[in-house]
Amino acid sequence: MLKGISPLITPELAFVLDAMGHGDGLVIADANFPAEELAKRDVVRLPGSSAVEVLRAVLQVIGPDVLRENPGYVMQPDPNDKAVKGEPEIFAEFERELAKEGSHPSKKVGRYERQDFYRRASEAFAIVQTGESRLYGNLFLYKGVIVPKA
Repeated sequence: MLKGISPLITPELAFVLDAMGHGDGLVIADANFPAEELAKRDVVRLPGSSAVEVLRAVLQVIGPDVLRENPGYVMQPDPNDKAVKGEPEIFAEFERELAKEGSHPSKKVGRYERQDFYRRASEAFAIVQTGESRLYGNLFLYKGVIVPKA
Protein backbone atom coordinates (compact mmCIF):
# COMPACT_ATOMS: atom_id res chain seq x y z
CA MET A 1 0.00 0.00 0.00
CA LEU A 2 1.24 3.49 -0.82
CA LYS A 3 0.56 6.74 1.02
CA GLY A 4 -1.84 9.02 -0.85
CA ILE A 5 -2.69 6.46 -3.55
CA SER A 6 -5.89 4.44 -3.58
CA PRO A 7 -5.44 0.77 -2.64
CA LEU A 8 -7.32 0.04 -5.88
CA ILE A 9 -4.15 1.01 -7.72
CA THR A 10 -2.62 -2.46 -7.43
CA PRO A 11 0.96 -3.12 -8.57
CA GLU A 12 -0.42 -4.52 -11.85
CA LEU A 13 -2.63 -1.50 -12.46
CA ALA A 14 0.14 0.95 -11.51
CA PHE A 15 2.44 -0.73 -14.04
CA VAL A 16 -0.21 -0.53 -16.80
CA LEU A 17 -1.05 3.13 -16.12
CA ASP A 18 2.62 4.10 -16.03
CA ALA A 19 3.41 2.18 -19.23
CA MET A 20 0.57 3.86 -21.15
CA GLY A 21 1.43 6.79 -23.37
CA HIS A 22 -0.58 9.85 -24.33
CA GLY A 23 -3.68 8.81 -26.25
CA ASP A 24 -3.53 5.15 -25.25
CA GLY A 25 -6.90 3.68 -24.34
CA LEU A 26 -7.96 2.14 -21.05
CA VAL A 27 -11.28 0.33 -20.63
CA ILE A 28 -12.84 0.26 -17.18
CA ALA A 29 -15.27 -2.62 -17.62
CA ASP A 30 -18.16 -4.16 -15.75
CA ALA A 31 -18.25 -7.76 -14.57
CA ASN A 32 -20.09 -8.94 -17.70
CA PHE A 33 -17.59 -7.48 -20.18
CA PRO A 34 -15.75 -10.03 -22.41
CA ALA A 35 -12.33 -8.78 -21.26
CA GLU A 36 -10.28 -11.89 -21.98
CA GLU A 37 -11.69 -12.21 -25.48
CA LEU A 38 -11.05 -8.59 -26.38
CA ALA A 39 -7.83 -7.69 -24.55
CA LYS A 40 -4.91 -6.85 -26.81
CA ARG A 41 -2.51 -6.81 -23.88
CA ASP A 42 -3.35 -6.78 -20.20
CA VAL A 43 -6.49 -7.55 -18.22
CA VAL A 44 -6.30 -6.24 -14.66
CA ARG A 45 -9.00 -7.67 -12.40
CA LEU A 46 -10.51 -5.72 -9.51
CA PRO A 47 -13.58 -7.87 -8.78
CA GLY A 48 -14.44 -6.28 -5.44
CA SER A 49 -14.72 -2.77 -6.84
CA SER A 50 -17.27 -0.77 -8.78
CA ALA A 51 -16.39 0.86 -12.09
CA VAL A 52 -16.91 4.31 -10.54
CA GLU A 53 -14.53 3.54 -7.65
CA VAL A 54 -11.89 2.37 -10.12
CA LEU A 55 -12.36 5.47 -12.28
CA ARG A 56 -11.93 7.67 -9.19
CA ALA A 57 -8.68 5.86 -8.30
CA VAL A 58 -7.33 5.99 -11.87
CA LEU A 59 -8.03 9.73 -12.09
CA GLN A 60 -5.76 10.25 -9.06
CA VAL A 61 -2.78 9.31 -11.21
CA ILE A 62 -3.72 10.05 -14.85
CA GLY A 63 -6.06 12.47 -16.56
CA PRO A 64 -8.17 12.16 -19.71
CA ASP A 65 -6.84 13.22 -23.10
CA VAL A 66 -7.93 16.84 -23.61
CA LEU A 67 -7.41 16.48 -27.37
CA ARG A 68 -10.47 14.21 -27.50
CA GLU A 69 -13.93 15.72 -27.73
CA ASN A 70 -15.07 14.04 -24.52
CA PRO A 71 -13.22 13.01 -21.34
CA GLY A 72 -14.47 9.43 -21.63
CA TYR A 73 -16.79 7.27 -23.71
CA VAL A 74 -19.49 4.84 -22.61
CA MET A 75 -21.14 1.95 -24.42
CA GLN A 76 -24.47 3.12 -25.82
CA PRO A 77 -27.15 0.59 -24.78
CA ASP A 78 -28.42 -1.63 -27.54
CA PRO A 79 -31.89 -0.35 -28.55
CA ASN A 80 -33.18 -3.95 -28.47
CA ASP A 81 -31.98 -4.56 -24.91
CA LYS A 82 -35.17 -4.90 -22.86
CA ALA A 83 -33.21 -4.95 -19.57
CA VAL A 84 -32.33 -1.25 -19.88
CA LYS A 85 -34.92 1.51 -19.69
CA GLY A 86 -33.52 4.88 -20.75
CA GLU A 87 -29.97 5.92 -20.07
CA PRO A 88 -28.08 3.94 -17.42
CA GLU A 89 -27.60 5.90 -14.19
CA ILE A 90 -23.91 4.99 -14.11
CA PHE A 91 -23.28 7.33 -17.08
CA ALA A 92 -24.06 10.35 -14.87
CA GLU A 93 -21.77 8.94 -12.16
CA PHE A 94 -18.92 8.64 -14.66
CA GLU A 95 -19.56 12.25 -15.74
CA ARG A 96 -19.47 13.50 -12.13
CA GLU A 97 -16.11 11.82 -11.51
CA LEU A 98 -14.62 13.11 -14.76
CA ALA A 99 -15.91 16.64 -14.05
CA LYS A 100 -14.21 16.58 -10.61
CA GLU A 101 -10.90 15.75 -12.30
CA GLY A 102 -11.22 19.10 -14.02
CA SER A 103 -8.68 18.97 -16.86
CA HIS A 104 -11.09 18.41 -19.73
CA PRO A 105 -13.17 21.20 -21.33
CA SER A 106 -16.15 18.87 -21.87
CA LYS A 107 -17.77 17.37 -18.80
CA LYS A 108 -20.00 14.94 -20.74
CA VAL A 109 -19.11 11.40 -21.69
CA GLY A 110 -19.34 10.50 -25.34
CA ARG A 111 -21.15 7.45 -26.64
CA TYR A 112 -19.82 4.60 -28.72
CA GLU A 113 -22.30 2.21 -30.31
CA ARG A 114 -22.03 -1.22 -28.65
CA GLN A 115 -20.11 -3.03 -31.42
CA ASP A 116 -17.87 0.03 -31.94
CA PHE A 117 -17.10 0.03 -28.20
CA TYR A 118 -16.08 -3.64 -28.43
CA ARG A 119 -13.90 -2.93 -31.48
CA ARG A 120 -12.18 -0.04 -29.73
CA ALA A 121 -11.76 -2.11 -26.55
CA SER A 122 -9.93 -4.75 -28.59
CA GLU A 123 -7.44 -2.02 -29.57
CA ALA A 124 -7.09 -0.56 -26.04
CA PHE A 125 -3.82 -0.66 -24.15
CA ALA A 126 -5.49 -2.56 -21.29
CA ILE A 127 -8.82 -3.53 -19.79
CA VAL A 128 -9.58 -3.21 -16.09
CA GLN A 129 -12.39 -5.61 -15.24
CA THR A 130 -14.25 -4.54 -12.13
CA GLY A 131 -16.99 -6.20 -10.13
CA GLU A 132 -19.49 -3.63 -11.43
CA SER A 133 -22.87 -5.37 -11.70
CA ARG A 134 -24.82 -2.55 -13.33
CA LEU A 135 -25.47 -3.08 -17.02
CA TYR A 136 -23.43 -0.91 -19.42
CA GLY A 137 -21.02 0.00 -16.61
CA ASN A 138 -18.16 0.36 -19.09
CA LEU A 139 -16.01 3.41 -19.77
CA PHE A 140 -13.31 4.00 -22.38
CA LEU A 141 -10.71 6.53 -21.21
CA TYR A 142 -7.84 7.86 -23.31
CA LYS A 143 -4.77 8.84 -21.26
CA GLY A 144 -3.79 12.48 -21.42
CA VAL A 145 -0.39 14.11 -21.23
CA ILE A 146 1.17 14.33 -17.78
CA VAL A 147 2.56 17.86 -17.73
CA PRO A 148 5.72 18.31 -15.63
CA LYS A 149 5.56 20.87 -12.85
CA ALA A 150 7.58 24.00 -13.60
